[in-house]
Amino acid sequence: MARYTGPANKKSRRLGFSTLENGKDLKKAYAPGQHGQDRKKKLSEYGIQLQEKQKVRYLYGLTEKQFHKVFDRASKMKGTAGENLLVLLESRLDNMVYRLGMARTRRQARQIVNHGHILVNGKKTDIPSYTTKVGDVISVKENSLNHPAIIDAIEQNVNIPAYLEMDKKSLTGKYVRIPERSELNPEINEQLIVEFYNR
Repeated sequence: MARYTGPANKKSRRLGFSTLENGKDLKKAYAPGQHGQDRKKKLSEYGIQLQEKQKVRYLYGLTEKQFHKVFDRASKMKGTAGENLLVLLESRLDNMVYRLGMARTRRQARQIVNHGHILVNGKKTDIPSYTTKVGDVISVKENSLNHPAIIDAIEQNVNIPAYLEMDKKSLTGKYVRIPERSELNPEINEQLIVEFYNR
């Protein structure tokens, strides 16, 4: 299945969860569509697990195949599969560009990376799914320092997470350490995703 490119608020309202992480996509408290206010059907255990998986998938903007591959990788790593999954998703280059405040949304971050505006340790990297490692330096290419979308995002003054460092003058960020679970989205129950794939 192709990546969803429609309105973010439609998926957010369906799931009752802000996929933009700012709450602006949840202006209406009911599901989209003509009968959105009438849908109060109780979900089965499978439905709850599926919904949790979809929440995270839409949050990071992955296709079903990509998400399953990341989960397989997380389950082979040491530690808890659920936490490993969230750390791997947070370590994606497009997410790092978004977290460092170089883009207003993850979609915009993916496009900025795709168009070759980002360097990782001084080398041009145009693969949004590239997994960054602790110690990696993420910067904007010299020719792109005046890119209007990047400048606009930087001026928004977003809060940079504690596991990242950002120098707004040189548009350079660093992945300082692996994020702790408490620093990631508290609305996500990663155990349900593990149960979904292990059923």
